[in-house]
Formats: sequence, structure tokens, C-alpha cells
Amino acid sequence: QVHLVDSGGGLVQAGGSLRVSCAASGRTFSGYGMAWFRQAPGKEREFVAAISWSGGNTDYADSVKGRFTISRDNAKNTVYLQMNSLKPEDTAVYYCAAHLGYSDYDRVWAYNLWGQGTQVTVSS
Repeated sequence: QVHLVDSGGGLVQAGGSLRVSCAASGRTFSGYGMAWFRQAPGKEREFVAAISWSGGNTDYADSVKGRFTISRDNAKNTVYLQMNSLKPEDTAVYYCAAHLGYSDYDRVWAYNLWGQGTQVTVSS
């Protein structure tokens, strides 16, 4: 079974930093774009950041621009999300996702492979 494994979540104070990782296994991901989404209790899953296979394209939600950075290491089949200047409203379960290409990169329904999620909690 192919899968993505999210890790690196935890508890951090407002203004702090955290890096979450997503490792892919069971298959190759040539040509796949990858992304991070997040979901807080009682809210819909929302787009955070996306990156194309080559890394030449990155996109961010307005709420995280200038604070978060997405990157990938294709040799390790891993995508990262560096989160700086964290705010309490960033508190959510963070999910990584993958799909072929880079179309509809900010839409939940466009992704066919998801990680299990990792909890990020930002205290005030």
C-alpha cells in the first residue's frame, strides 16, 4: 500500500517555529506535486502550501505567506513545511497530500494520496 507519513508536529509558543515532514513510501512520485493542508476542529480542511515536482513552482495561502516555506527533497521522497512566526490560529492537524501534476493545487478534491496528519498546537 502506497502511503504518506506525516511527522514533526508538536506544541510551540506563539512566535516560535516548527518544521513538519512528509515521507512517501511504496512507490515513486515522479511528476507529482505535493501540498500541505490543515484542519482545525469544526472547520473545513484548508490549503496551506503546494510545490511542483521540480520545485520550480510554490504557492501559499495568504494567511501563511512570508511565514511558511514549503520545500522538497525528491531523492528522499520527502516534502517539508517550515513554519515560522507561528500564531494560535495556526493550530490544526496538518496533512500532506500528493497528486500528479500541479492542477488545482489548492483544492482538497484534487489530491488522491494523503498522509495521516500531524497535530500542530500553538499556545498564546
